[in-house]
Amino acid sequence: MTCVLAIDLGTGGPKVALVDLGGAVLATAFEPVETQLGPDGRAEQRPQDWWTAITACAQRVMASGTVPRDAVRAVAVTGQWAGTVAVDARGEPLHPAITWLDSRGAAAARRLAGGGPRIEGYAAQKLALWVRLTGGAPSLSGRDPLAHILWLREAHPRVYEEAAALLEPVDWLNLKLTGLVSASSDTITMHWVTDTRDPLRVRYDERLLRLSTLDREKLPDLRPTASVVGPVTSAAAEALGIGPGAQVVTATADTMSAAVGSGAVADHAAHLYVGTSSWLSCHVPYKKTDPFHTIASLPSALPGRYLVSCEQQTAGASLAMVRDRWLAGTPEADGGFEALGDLAAQAPPGSGGVLFLPWLNGERTPVDDHLARGGWLNLGLDTTRAQLVRSVMEGVALNARWMQEPVERFCKRRLDPVAFIGGGAKSPLWSRIFADVLQREIRATAEPIHANVRGAAFLAGIALGELDAAAIPERVPVAAVFEPDRTTTARYDELYDAFVKTYKATRPIYRRLNAPTRSPA
Repeated sequence: MTCVLAIDLGTGGPKVALVDLGGAVLATAFEPVETQLGPDGRAEQRPQDWWTAITACAQRVMASGTVPRDAVRAVAVTGQWAGTVAVDARGEPLHPAITWLDSRGAAAARRLAGGGPRIEGYAAQKLALWVRLTGGAPSLSGRDPLAHILWLREAHPRVYEEAAALLEPVDWLNLKLTGLVSASSDTITMHWVTDTRDPLRVRYDERLLRLSTLDREKLPDLRPTASVVGPVTSAAAEALGIGPGAQVVTATADTMSAAVGSGAVADHAAHLYVGTSSWLSCHVPYKKTDPFHTIASLPSALPGRYLVSCEQQTAGASLAMVRDRWLAGTPEADGGFEALGDLAAQAPPGSGGVLFLPWLNGERTPVDDHLARGGWLNLGLDTTRAQLVRSVMEGVALNARWMQEPVERFCKRRLDPVAFIGGGAKSPLWSRIFADVLQREIRATAEPIHANVRGAAFLAGIALGELDAAAIPERVPVAAVFEPDRTTTARYDELYDAFVKTYKATRPIYRRLNAPTRSPA
């Protein structure tokens, strides 16, 4: 069976896997990379660190002897979306990569979007054009490539002038693999300069380019989703440890590949992802936008389809922060997420009324608020560590329910059952919590942490003409099914009501505490 070398550039570092078109993950390797954070909203990574980690992982995977070098028919890249890499004419980075967590472009995004009569911070006329043509609009939080580029042009004009191309991280990796500058019709979406009304013919639009003030010559040429970009270069093949005949397929955003890897590829078949961030999504046959809750259907990685796009900023990242900072050195932290789950299971549903707010890096859906911040509420002298950890898991689930309501209104239907993928789906307790909080059947997929690489491999199979999308669901087995426990409904309804009211009550406080400091005149 055809074997694919799938590369998943996660925020914490890349994973490289050998995957066959039956969905079997044959071998994997992971390497962490560092993110440089700053109080000004900076969140950068070094592209060379990505490539060093990827080649090290690929060499380990291929050295496992699972398949011979020449058995790798394709290389497929997926990973973090809404980042920016400025490169020179040789494809070398001119500046650290600006990741999706970076909010330094917020002021530039608001200036660009503003003017005239406003709707939710957008000039009505501009918003109408963006929504009509692209299906969405630039985030006012500054976490889109458009805002990154505007900030880069203002803060580092020489870098901007010298840039031959401004690329998404996954498209930069495809440049390293093929020597070709390109983007797919789904990876370019978050630049908000493409007409997506026909998902089979996504193209740059002159009106949107003028509105964005971006230079077309610095943007990559577009290729159809799930198509072949070109052969891997001999240098890249040698660095990866694969044979020279492999074809490189169009890169995809992690949200797009995960949707495919979840097996939920039919229209309105839902999946929930919980990793560093989180989303609740499904494929749909229509283009639609809800600008008031930052939800839109955007071009999918599956040709001719759309995917409901929404995002919560920090899901698994919240639990990781508790492990690494507040419980560091304890047996539970040393035992990893499984041990944390065992600790959390000692607390009853509702965590004794302790409420966790997971807005550690702001929020995007159902509110676009980069100034919101997280924390615990209702702590007492008798609060236990088990309650603290369980409340984090419940807080992330309550946040998903906050998103669930507008997403289901958007789709005009109840999304049930829900395929569960990502690292969070490895936890039976978290699966149970999501079932009870969302009041939906949760189907935890087998090997949920491999959804991205599995989806990337399936898309490579489509690009090579060796797989049909209709055959994907049967290749993604379900490991466990969790039905809602109705005895917890009242408790979680009470916590959810408090959760939403807390955001509304604290929003003015966050805006005062976290607004950018203005220099004296």
